[in-house]
This record gives sequence, structure tokens and C-alpha cells, in this order.
Amino acid sequence: MSAFRVNVTARNPKHEELATPPVEALVDTGSELTWLPADLLRSAGIVPRRKRVFATATRQKVEREVGFAIVTAEGYETIDEVVFAELRDTALLGVRTLDGFGVAVDNVAHRFEATTTIVAVARLLC
Repeated sequence: MSAFRVNVTARNPKHEELATPPVEALVDTGSELTWLPADLLRSAGIVPRRKRVFATATRQKVEREVGFAIVTAEGYETIDEVVFAELRDTALLGVRTLDGFGVAVDNVAHRFEATTTIVAVARLLC
């Protein structure tokens, strides 16, 4: 497996004309949420809604603000929680955003592959 990066844009869900410039982010299926620079999110009018505690790869606990954004990358789009990353944090495209995109990650070809969305079990009428 090899890591790769993509350009990610976040738009304000209440005012979609407000968006961040493209941010180069590491595709990280080990990260639950997408992490983008806090200053860019705020410049697009994306506001923190709450704080969450995260465990880093080194098992440290860090607290960051999170908010909602429309996230786009490689022609895919979804709405998701995003982490307001601080200066020393890496920009990451997390697995929840990837699931929202409806893609699988091809780490060899360094691209996304569209997947079939799993449907909930339909209730049978008898």
C-alpha cells in the first residue's frame, strides 16, 4: 500500500458560493474524519459546531473543533463533518468522506473507484 494525495475543496453548506481553495490532502483510510486547515474553513464561513477528542497514530489525545462542510475531491462530493486542523496537523481525507463519495481507494493506481452503495434490507410484506 502506498499513500497518495488529492486536492480537496470544502464549501459552506449554507452559502455554497463560499469555498476554500483546493487543499492537498493525504488520503487516509485510517482517519475517521477529514482534516482541513482551520483558517481556510473559517474563511469560507464554515463554523465549528463542537469539539471532539481524537487519538493520534502515536496514541496521544488531541482536541479539535469540528463543523459541517460540503467536501469535494476528484469529481466526487458529499456533506460531512470536518476537523478544523491546527498549523502542525496534516490535511487528511478521511474514510467517512470517502464513504460519502461512494468510492473505494486504489492505493496502487492512486485513484478512487466508484462502488455500488449497499442498500438497507427491505422489509418484506407478507
